[in-house]
This record gives sequence, C-alpha cells and structure tokens, in this order.
Amino acid sequence: MERILEFARNRLTMIGGLGGVLGLGFVSVGPLVPTTPEAGQLEPLVAVSAEEVRTEVLSSGRTFGGILQQTSLSGNEQQGLLLAFREHASPSRLRAGTEVSLRFVRGTEQLRGVDVTVSSDELVRLERSSFGWNSSVERTPVWVDTLAVGGVIDRDLWTAVVLNPALDEMPRGDRAQVIHLLDRVFQWQLDFSRQIQRGDSYRLVFERRVRPDGSMRSGRILAAELVNSGNPLYAIWFDLHGDDVGGYYDLAGESLQRAFIRAPLEYRRISSRFNRNRYHPILKVARPHIGVDYAAGRGTPVMATANGVVTRRGVNGGYGNSVEITHANGFLTRYAHLNGFASNIGVGTRVSQGQVIGYVGMTGLATGPHLHYEMHRNGRAVDPMNIDIPAGDPIPLEARVSWTQDLQERVAILQVAPQGPVIRLAEAALPDLETVTEDRR
Repeated sequence: MERILEFARNRLTMIGGLGGVLGLGFVSVGPLVPTTPEAGQLEPLVAVSAEEVRTEVLSSGRTFGGILQQTSLSGNEQQGLLLAFREHASPSRLRAGTEVSLRFVRGTEQLRGVDVTVSSDELVRLERSSFGWNSSVERTPVWVDTLAVGGVIDRDLWTAVVLNPALDEMPRGDRAQVIHLLDRVFQWQLDFSRQIQRGDSYRLVFERRVRPDGSMRSGRILAAELVNSGNPLYAIWFDLHGDDVGGYYDLAGESLQRAFIRAPLEYRRISSRFNRNRYHPILKVARPHIGVDYAAGRGTPVMATANGVVTRRGVNGGYGNSVEITHANGFLTRYAHLNGFASNIGVGTRVSQGQVIGYVGMTGLATGPHLHYEMHRNGRAVDPMNIDIPAGDPIPLEARVSWTQDLQERVAILQVAPQGPVIRLAEAALPDLETVTEDRR
C-alpha cells in the first residue's frame, strides 16, 4: 500500500511540473487565439403548456356555483373551493359578464385552479393543494401616464373634452371622468351648468394610472387653466401634508376650496331659481321659492355641499323625502324631493363635503324628477347662488419652498398644452412666478 501511495505522489509531482513548464511556454510563445469558442445557434424549442384554460362568462341565471357543477369536482370539493373564494369576495355579488377561467391538467378533466376576475383591478386565484383549496388576490398592474391637453369650448365643456383628438386613445368613460374631475377642481369658483360659455377655453395636466387594457384605474388633475369670459382661473394640486390627499390652490397659493361647494349635483341644469314671489306650478298661487331646483334624472346622486351633521331625514310634507344638515357658523342646508337616501345616512350622522346623501326623485309636491336645494343662515333663507363664502387656508409659510417647486414644474407642463384662439393669449397669460412668490413672502 505504501508503494502505491508513493508512486501516486511521484506521478502528481511530474504532471504538476510538466504542466508548469507547458504553461510558461504557452504564455511566452503560444499563438493568440480566441478564448471563447463559437457556440452556434439552436433551433427554437416550443414547449406546450401543462395546462389547458377554459374561460366561462357569467350571465343572467348562470352562477359561479353552477359553473363548478359542470366540472369533475365532487360536491365537497366545490364547497371547499367556494369557502376559499369567500375569503376575498362573495359569489352572490358577482355580476353578469364576470369571467371565470378554469385551469385543467392538459388532456384531462382534472381541475388545477380557478381564476375569477371580480373587478377591473382584482382577480381571485384559487389553487388546489394537498389540504384543499387556497385563495389569493392578484391586483392588476398599472403604469403612470401624464397628459397635457387643452382646447376651446365651441358648444359645451363635455363635448370639448370628450371629442378632444388628444384623448382619442382614452376610453370614452375615462374622458367623462376627466370632466368630472375638472368640475370638482373648480366647483367653488364656477357653476359649470350656467357659467361656461362658448369661446371659453381650458388647459390641464392630467395624471392617470393605466391598466394593461388601456382603461384608467384612477386619475388626478395636477394643474388646470380655465378661461371663462376672458377671465383665467388656475388650479394647482399640492400635497400639503404628504398624505397623497392634497388640495387645489391658485397661483398665489390661496386655497380654491370653500366651506360650501356651489351645487349638490354634477352635470346639472337649473330649472328654477331662488325667488321670493314665484308662481307655484302645482298649488297655482304665488309662493316664495326659497331654494334652487336642479333638473336631473331619477337616481342621480345628491351630495352634501359642506361638512356637517344630519339633523333630519325622512318625509317632510311637500318636500317629500328630504335631508337637513347643520353646518358651522349657523348654516343649514336642505335637500328635497329625494327618491331615496344613502344607506349610511341617518339623524346624527356626520357627513363630509361631497359625500352622497341621497338620490334625485320627485316625492312630495314635484311635477318631475329634480332636486330642491335650500341654504339657511341663522334661521333665514339665503340664495345659494349669490352668497359669498370665505376661502380655505392658504399655503403656510413653512411649506412655501416645496410649493414653489411644485408650482413651477406643473405650470411648465401646463404651458405645453394647446392654448386655443390667439385672441386670448394676452388675456390669460400666466403671471410671472417669481413675482407671485415674492408677493407672498
């Protein structure tokens, strides 16, 4: 054994020494050759998926449970799958058109998993395991896009925005959402139903989160300009508290928000104004009309115009179904002729500005569906359309540096958007930002 080990050691020593000599020879006189050989190209290999997917669509009378009954799952397995699904969603609340994707082992009827698209943003995935069925939620990914658009209002704001060629790739419903957001931004300065005129113009910077199918999950106006009768109005979004809630301010840093919004409805038309000597269409007598009537379709959401507390909810004589809300500084608002109330609204409920409290109807003394809206101050009715409401707090001094930076960036993007007719360039020119900032110090 010792002879064998000694022989092995001698052989290794010889090989190591020879290798060293050969290695040195290679370094000194060996030819230069490529160190990476050509690997060539392989033919593409197509692998067949281990699964086969069959997509079913819910329709009237066809339920999620009914689809499962058409599979090879036993009754107990179906119940286990439904229990796992209920951890994230209710089978009974799935709407017609919901897609249910069944994933089978290829070539068999063995169900491996189920995907249910419960909304545009969520999919419930059900996977078979050795202990039954596991469920999880997958959220639809989005990417952030920023658009700068503008135009002139030839007919109305709705048409000007929805038919804007710059938004052609955006789904029509998303374009309507842009109008809604623009209305919400300027709701304290303008009543879009009566003050927007032909020849007015708009520019806006719009940030949106886009799903893979091109639809919008959410959107926010970062900056906007609205020229109304030659008077330019501006709105700049600023996240004052860093909580992604933020608010809108003009170029001088003054808040656009007021204690009350101008109207409790979106896309409204005024059918009757505040008038202390109006002829009542049902009673056929002259009777004060101490509110404003907004014509709207039955079921249109009605919003609280300010923060407050519900002090009355129910039938109130000729007002029909109505809600009364008390607010700070002696204000009270009344919303009448409602078709119904929001489910979370009752006497004593605290409501916030813009919160839905009910729906347009024609209960009480009403000739058609509309909302009757009143505002009272210290027990006296006032005209909601002609009352001066103080503004909110301006940008505080400690946030001025951050505000100025955001202001300059967003106005720069705003200036990229089309401006409309040349005649309005001087009328709506953006003021010098340095001057505005200096004046506020």
